[in-house]
Amino acid sequence: MAWLDFFRGRKAATIDDIAREIARSRIGSSGAAVTAESSMRVAAVYGCVRVISETVASLPLHIYRRTSNGKERADTHPLYRLLHDTPNAYQTAMEWREMMQAHLCLRGNAYSYINWVGESRATELLPLHPDRVTVRQRPDMTLVYEVETAGGRREFSPEEILHLRGLSSDGIVGRSVLEDARETIGVAISTQEYAGRFYANDATPSLAVTLQGKLGPDARKRFVDTWNETFAGSRNARRTVVLEEGAKVEPIAMTFDDAQFLETRKFQRSEIAGIFRVPPHLIGDLERATFGNIEHQSIEFLTHCIRPWLVRWEQALSRALFTAPGLYYPEHSVEGLLRGDIKSRYDAYAIGRANGWLSANDIRSLENMNRIEGGDVYLQPLNMAPAGSVAAQGNT
Repeated sequence: MAWLDFFRGRKAATIDDIAREIARSRIGSSGAAVTAESSMRVAAVYGCVRVISETVASLPLHIYRRTSNGKERADTHPLYRLLHDTPNAYQTAMEWREMMQAHLCLRGNAYSYINWVGESRATELLPLHPDRVTVRQRPDMTLVYEVETAGGRREFSPEEILHLRGLSSDGIVGRSVLEDARETIGVAISTQEYAGRFYANDATPSLAVTLQGKLGPDARKRFVDTWNETFAGSRNARRTVVLEEGAKVEPIAMTFDDAQFLETRKFQRSEIAGIFRVPPHLIGDLERATFGNIEHQSIEFLTHCIRPWLVRWEQALSRALFTAPGLYYPEHSVEGLLRGDIKSRYDAYAIGRANGWLSANDIRSLENMNRIEGGDVYLQPLNMAPAGSVAAQGNT
């Protein structure tokens, strides 16, 4: 309900009552209710949440085992199926990770119930809606998760919940973008609603109708209702108006240029993209995009937007799911986002191959091709030697 409904039937209310009701209803100074559902109806918010969620969810997520030589893929690990294929009976890994990341983007928190078999094997990850989860800290500083379920409220221990946090002020829950950017998103919602009403009226400014004589309240209301029903809206555009008894119609002069409406919407789109740290061209804003800077903006998107989310994912998964995190750990593969055009890639491969740090099979793996026999040989340039070795040979 709107916050003004809070006062219906009451004779007095304190300032604290007003503040609490405004906070509860999530209505900012723009007058728009800022919720996850209303925010996602703003094109810029939807675009940012979608591009972040789809990018994070579509990146390959592998499990590695630490070895004396570095690391090796551990595709036979029991958790590999959960994280790479199917975390539960009704979602694919892509769908689950996309939904969890969308919760993170909007609400700052994402939760899943961990179905353990014994004490060492997680067999299922069931997503929980963040609006139904409350995190409390006990006097002994441990956490408890209260979840509204179909069977009533239940409490879960931290070992039973996978909790992904965004930016946090207390280390317990992440901060909600909807709360922190309420005014910015609220203005975008109000502007979008205004645009809808404007175009619903055939993009025509309000009119002033002058009538001879004086109308009573009922007659005035009937006239306005009849006028709007007959002439308002795009369906009734350009209909012929017949005026009687000296009535005059004058438009109230106000255009989009006067209100700088288009500029306002452009600024809001750029501002929302900045909140989510998404390059504008990824949400359809190509006003300042060029062939020369889009590639660099895409790299910045990976470095400054996607990478922090990936680190949060990897560390949260290690803490919650891996019973031996020192030996096994999850890691995303981001090479696909860094792929340039074919000429740039092949030039880089040639440098790595000629200088001895890439083998033929390394290159074929990066290009998603099968390995070949004898392709693990690394070349050593004949005109190069370890530092100091030539001088050492000359002194012998």
